[in-house]
Amino acid sequence: MADDSNSMSKSAIGSYAAVGDSFTEGVGDPGPGDSFIGWADRLAVLLADEREEHTFRYANLAVRGRLLDQIVEEQVPRAKELSPDLVTFCAGGNDILRPGSDPDDVAERYEAAVADLRASVGTVLVCTGFDTRDVPLLKHLRGKIATYTAHVRAIADRHDCPVLDLWSLRSVQDRRAWSDDRLHLSPDGHTRVALRAAQVLGLAVPADPDQPWPAEDQRTPAEVRRDNIHWAREHLVPWIGRRLRGESSGDHVEPKRPDLLPL
Repeated sequence: MADDSNSMSKSAIGSYAAVGDSFTEGVGDPGPGDSFIGWADRLAVLLADEREEHTFRYANLAVRGRLLDQIVEEQVPRAKELSPDLVTFCAGGNDILRPGSDPDDVAERYEAAVADLRASVGTVLVCTGFDTRDVPLLKHLRGKIATYTAHVRAIADRHDCPVLDLWSLRSVQDRRAWSDDRLHLSPDGHTRVALRAAQVLGLAVPADPDQPWPAEDQRTPAEVRRDNIHWAREHLVPWIGRRLRGESSGDHVEPKRPDLLPL
């Protein structure tokens, strides 16, 4: 495993702002009411545990469905205004999913945002894409995602950013790491990503994010077909419908934690 950590002392991280889309908002990891928890919230707890009580502050600006340019317009200025010690910047995934999108172009705009953040923020942690070879809806995009991932790693090198390398996190290639919609992580998947992010930042973590999953019974072909039919009816058809109507799951959604507040 490559060493993607930076030299920043973990005890120096007294504030953290998460920037991004549904992945960072935590979709797939239900919280109280209609809220979500997610890997960024879980990482914030791990970071807060390194500090004196109530001295760590956290904001989550991410909103589901946001494209890169929307994130840059809506969230990056707020993150700069908050001026936290750490920003996690995970963006561009929704752009890559769009037909005809160019990962080279998305990466160029992504790098401009990283450079802008680096001028105002102590540390900017960037995220690669997942390896989607076993994700039914996304496996045909694997080449584009791999290209974008290579760009992100190169951008991180140029701007001295630690990297949350999701492509190499093998444990999230298990179906149990994904929620029923097969597009967002499950609570266990979010937990494993949070643990890996904490490792990248130099924290000692309570569990190995890449530890093997427990053995499970082999599913019959009939069970697989039944699951696929349920998924198509409950998730794929509504997703396609929103795309055709030009709607986003994030329409009318506001950031769940727009200010740096103590945990």
